[in-house]
Amino acid sequence: MKVTQLVICALAFFVAVHATSRIRHPRWHQLDGYTFEQYMEDHNKAYRASELQMRRALFEKNVQRVNAHNADSSKSWKMGINHLSDWTEEEFRATLGYDKELGFHQMSKRAQVVSDEDIDISGIPTNWDWRTQGVISDVKDQGRCGSCWTFGAAETIESHYAIQTGFLQDLSQQQIIDCIPNALQCGGTGGCQGGTAELVFETLVQTTGGLASEWTYPYRSYYADNFTCQYDPLKTKAAASITGHVVLPSNQYAPVMKALATVGPLAVNVDASSWSFYESGVYTACDAENVDIDHVVQLVGYGTDEQYGDYWTVRNSWGPKYGEKGYIRLARSSDVKCGVDKTPLDGTGCAGGPSTQTVCGACGILFDVSYPKIL
Repeated sequence: MKVTQLVICALAFFVAVHATSRIRHPRWHQLDGYTFEQYMEDHNKAYRASELQMRRALFEKNVQRVNAHNADSSKSWKMGINHLSDWTEEEFRATLGYDKELGFHQMSKRAQVVSDEDIDISGIPTNWDWRTQGVISDVKDQGRCGSCWTFGAAETIESHYAIQTGFLQDLSQQQIIDCIPNALQCGGTGGCQGGTAELVFETLVQTTGGLASEWTYPYRSYYADNFTCQYDPLKTKAAASITGHVVLPSNQYAPVMKALATVGPLAVNVDASSWSFYESGVYTACDAENVDIDHVVQLVGYGTDEQYGDYWTVRNSWGPKYGEKGYIRLARSSDVKCGVDKTPLDGTGCAGGPSTQTVCGACGILFDVSYPKIL
């Protein structure tokens, strides 16, 4: 994904690459008496004296906003306080961006494109969650780097490799950041400035074929902006390799359901510009008409909430303190609603393209969907 300023992918204020830290902060119903001092301790924050009062005011304002939202019993989701709760609106908006004009899949000549004809989903399970199959690694945190595209791609390769081999491992996001150039500016300019999962899949097939493990090529992108590739396929064997990738029909519901239930988790592109306050429940606050794709995530399942209806289960890369232990459930409907992206240069594509883009599904989740081929 591309950065018009930074990237929405960079929404974690402090970096903890793996989900090993204890989640201490209070949930939505535990905010009575919750102080800014406790908030700073919970999220390991510290400010200069000149900044402290401004951050305190933002925090207190957002606590009021959260409490007001949660007091409305008709809402299908709860707001919460998290590591973003003392950011200014400008700081949050400065992280948005993902260049999507045409979608990278239109320039990939090696991708397999699934037909949208005669896809029968009547026989798939009514609920499905790949987390129960042991093929989803721990939730990670991308930090301040605009690297959601590397996380979405690496996580989906991890899952499909585990499905094929029975071996789940953490793969290197840093190798993608350092070693995959983005010369055509598909979804950004590469590194912490964005890209797409399909760019990763395509480039791996053309070059090394696979990714090193996280432990041999660890994530360190938050330390610098100038990256040099440290991966030599002649010296280091890839921990997981791919042979190609599959692109699902854009903006179609049935192909996504079928692939998710029968093939594996999917790399998807979404509008996450309104996600920052999400804590739990089925999220229904996406702007259905004006959609601005800006984030790459992993779609791991679907289900039905007894009270609030159908949902998609999405794995985010903002750490385990975000949402439902790092996940968000988005409202799902076979009656697909579409909107118009009026700023396609903030989206999923390469240079050149139309001035608007039709984007369908909750937060645009059906717009650009893909997965790697392992064997």
